[in-house]
Amino acid sequence: MAPKQTVIGPALPNIPWQDKPANCREVLWRYSENPIIPRNLISCSNSIFNSAVVPFENAFAGVFRCDDKRREMRIHSGKSPDGINWQIDPEPIQFQCAEPEISKFDYGYDPRVAWIEDRYYVTWCNGYHGPTIGVGYTYDFKEFHQLENAYLPFNRNGVMFPRKINGDFAMLSRPSDTGHTPFGDIFYSQSPDMCYWGKHRHVMSPKGGWQSTKIGAGPIPIETTHGWLMIYHGVLTSCNGFVYSMGAALLDIDRPWKVVYRTAPYILAPQTPYECVGDVPNVAFPCAALCDGPTGRIAVYYGCADTVTGLAFCQVDELIDFVKLNSEV
Repeated sequence: MAPKQTVIGPALPNIPWQDKPANCREVLWRYSENPIIPRNLISCSNSIFNSAVVPFENAFAGVFRCDDKRREMRIHSGKSPDGINWQIDPEPIQFQCAEPEISKFDYGYDPRVAWIEDRYYVTWCNGYHGPTIGVGYTYDFKEFHQLENAYLPFNRNGVMFPRKINGDFAMLSRPSDTGHTPFGDIFYSQSPDMCYWGKHRHVMSPKGGWQSTKIGAGPIPIETTHGWLMIYHGVLTSCNGFVYSMGAALLDIDRPWKVVYRTAPYILAPQTPYECVGDVPNVAFPCAALCDGPTGRIAVYYGCADTVTGLAFCQVDELIDFVKLNSEV
């Protein structure tokens, strides 16, 4: 039987993919060769994780969080022929910026990348008197331009939607505080011009168990016939610190601040050695998802223990069924 055309999006026939193992009962399964990006892929890096990947010129490109050996947080560009084997520029991205005030780059981390209309927009946690959402764009992953920061400090997890909604650009974010925030809800905002952001709407709050401390949007939402599929992270505060896991939700297609379904159980939690052992143990942090529209195949890129980058797979109809059957809004 041919798969249903659930995804509203283009074909990506060269999506990285590995079939679900015969004995796997999970809705999201790990690539058997994880991690795909080691912590020392480039000579200056202490760790490479929480990074963004998109299709580019019949191959793949991305923006990667690379904490250097001074332990300073920087973002680098990279390219890959297959989405698995990566070449990352050893030099951090140098944004071109018309406004000197916002070009001061204290730090940058946890980027996302979205193709919208005619360019690739990049968002990241940008250091401007505290963490806020930096915004920029590129056409070729060689030259990058920086725009105004989206919000006042303090904010993290700025995630664009892949098209305008109600005539405006749209973004999810997680207002926070100055430090390793012990709280956080997901909010939705709109902009007519990628400069002025408003029409802020609350999307959802933490719940019990694995997502009881804070939550944040992960990859760029995927448009489907059931609504916007949002993969997100949730945090549990354990006796050994924070534990980051993944969940999924379906948002209303025209009013994405309305949650239609939301998973009560996680879809992936840190359980393997590379997710449980590293600079920050017990972290599975999703930042990017590739999707092939005709087959519904999804490849999720995620940071593991704030040290390396992993890859996991799912099928859109199976994931949507799981979200609906295990929902707790």
